[in-house]
Amino acid sequence: MDIEDLLATDLVFADFKASSKKQTLQALSRKWAAANGVDERLAFEKILDRERLGSTGVGKGVAIPHARIEGLTEITGVFARLTTPVDFDAVDDVPVDLVFMLFAPEDAGADHLKALARVSRLLRDSATCDKLRQTSDAAALYAMVAQPSSNAA
Repeated sequence: MDIEDLLATDLVFADFKASSKKQTLQALSRKWAAANGVDERLAFEKILDRERLGSTGVGKGVAIPHARIEGLTEITGVFARLTTPVDFDAVDDVPVDLVFMLFAPEDAGADHLKALARVSRLLRDSATCDKLRQTSDAAALYAMVAQPSSNAA
């Protein structure tokens, strides 16, 4: 499963403005829901439910919020580089500025975990994250996230 299978070009945001974790989650849920024909309130509530189990701020300024929603047929997501990092209750207490939000079908099981692992592997790479943080063009961000192997230095 490649990241380009999870992410549409119009759901990548280079200079996303949000002032808090909640606002970030709500705004990204809204963008994703609108693009996927899902009720935005349901998407946000599912993300918040998952977040209550523990922060999805995985460290080094990265968060991978995710949720399962009944009725979805595929795993999809939204990616944003925040203009200003926000406190995300991350494991290392570092404010988050890179957010990759994933939504999966209720019965996705192993595929959901594989998608999370794929995104996590990508965003664990500090060189990739540094490049993402230096880019203010959404198309360039998409290229780096969706096809990271073609951007290796």
